[in-house]
Amino acid sequence: MPDLPDVRFLTVAEVADIMRVSKMTVYRLVHAGELPAVRFGRSYRVPETAVSEAVQRSAADVG
Repeated sequence: MPDLPDVRFLTVAEVADIMRVSKMTVYRLVHAGELPAVRFGRSYRVPETAVSEAVQRSAADVG
């Protein structure tokens, strides 16, 4: 994993917007371990790189 200052974290809402899914789907992916996330208080943050990888995996599955 890169040094933390280089990692950009996204909110669940931002991830849902990028992946074009609902926030509930993002929570399901996080809880299933398919999308890594860090918990800050009561909210989750997802590394931007993990979102990019998930989108690429999804595109590969479709194509």
